[in-house]
Amino acid sequence: MLALIAKALLSGALVVAIAEIGKRQPALAALAAALPLVSVLGMMLLWWSRPEAENMARYAQATFWYVLPSLPMFLLIPVMLRHGAGFWIALLLGCALTMLLYFAMIAVGPRLGLRL
Repeated sequence: MLALIAKALLSGALVVAIAEIGKRQPALAALAAALPLVSVLGMMLLWWSRPEAENMARYAQATFWYVLPSLPMFLLIPVMLRHGAGFWIALLLGCALTMLLYFAMIAVGPRLGLRL
């Protein structure tokens, strides 16, 4: 249980640090957020609890394919904000687009030979 709490605190600290950096330097915060810190941390914690090469390889490969559907959100949100949409609407529609693309990836990926 203590390890779970430590994992949650570390993850939360990353999010808070990025938000605090973003108040002063948005581009630096974006760079920090774009780094695959959560994925790398996830790989480390997964390896610690289940050190199997094939399992880790599948995790890393699936992460790559799931990152792709999330990228259009980061184009849609700034376009909407610059055209007068409110932040919460832009965020909601960006997340909805991402979910739609995730579902498309789940449906189409295996047909393309991807193991997700």
